[in-house]
Amino acid sequence: MAVYNYLSKDSEGKRKEGEIRADSIDTAVQKLSSNGQMVITLKEVDDTFDFLGPFLDELQLSIEKAKNRIPLSNIVFFTRQLATMFAAGLTLERAIHSLGSEEKHKKFNRILTSVGSNIRKGLNFSESLARHPGVFNSLFVAMVKAGEVSGNLNEILEQLATYLEKLDDTRRKVKSAMNYPIFMIVFLFVMLAVMLLVIIPKFSQVYAQLGAGLPDATRKMIELSTWFGNNIGFLGFVASLVFGVIWLISKTQRGGLSLDLLKLKTPVFGSLLEQSILNKFCKTFGILIGSGVPILESTALLQKVVDNKVYEKAIEDASNYIRDGYNISTALRRTEVFPSILLQLASTGEDTGELADLLDRAADYYQKQVDALVERMTTLIEPLLILLVGAVIAIMVVLTYLPVFHLGSALQSGL
Repeated sequence: MAVYNYLSKDSEGKRKEGEIRADSIDTAVQKLSSNGQMVITLKEVDDTFDFLGPFLDELQLSIEKAKNRIPLSNIVFFTRQLATMFAAGLTLERAIHSLGSEEKHKKFNRILTSVGSNIRKGLNFSESLARHPGVFNSLFVAMVKAGEVSGNLNEILEQLATYLEKLDDTRRKVKSAMNYPIFMIVFLFVMLAVMLLVIIPKFSQVYAQLGAGLPDATRKMIELSTWFGNNIGFLGFVASLVFGVIWLISKTQRGGLSLDLLKLKTPVFGSLLEQSILNKFCKTFGILIGSGVPILESTALLQKVVDNKVYEKAIEDASNYIRDGYNISTALRRTEVFPSILLQLASTGEDTGELADLLDRAADYYQKQVDALVERMTTLIEPLLILLVGAVIAIMVVLTYLPVFHLGSALQSGL
């Protein structure tokens, strides 16, 4: 028996949604109709583990991005310069050729040469960019296409350059907030490995030659060092296997959803990640609406921009609500993911006809939230991590030198 999600109206015109179990879609429609409901949408819930299709798509895109890893600053500079040159009257082909000849990054130089060559063959600029999805994402291509259709490509390129600059700035701030804790944790593990593999074995040899009895804590630490040294290869293999499995799971729909939800629930870092996602969502949605891109096409692009499957699913649900007749703010509210401030601004924007402007203001608000969180994390987390690393190393050193405090008795027993 299959499960179906339904959206229906009763005799008074009130909407109702939920799940219904039935042997077939016709039986589900009959059950709903017999209760006096008019079915609007009816979709079967897919209970299978959707793995292969989305996984291969994600894997292919990841490989493409890895092969053509271009710094965002290079793309920002290219977009800004192209907008200026195109506005000055140069053709796209000539402008791209000029920028490509001056590009120092070899991979990006090769890509720009390919884009210029495709334009000479008769392809549109957007079609030429779409052949390099690892460098120019769906949003970039869609914005360029909108500029080609509307005839204001230079303005669209300027907006894109500004958008990418702000995106790069936000990403850099988020990375700077996370890089230091990650560095300190890696440093801590490296120091522990050095202590267990190099320093402690040397001390254990000295203590063995003395023939002295060791304190229980020191003896257990030496046993841990011996076990760690004997199993370092196996531990490295297990760690690599775990990380590989997690990476593969993150490329699946359900696995990625669970991992992204876990990231958002992480104390402090989850809040920073969420504010960054909302900043990107608002800024991207605003620029798409302002450029005249249709709502459903905009939401499809937003799913590929937010880089978090929790919000991808929420945007997909909102798209379905919009398709069923709800306005934007109501559709976003029904997902129960987006915060009330964003929903209020979206509602006001729809009422006043200034949705793009208010989304841009919301993006500025979340940008300030990101800045405040980064500053707070820098102020609080860095000293705590320094204390943690210092405490762990101090404990290791004390345990290592603990027998030295009884060196007299150790030497006496050795003699």
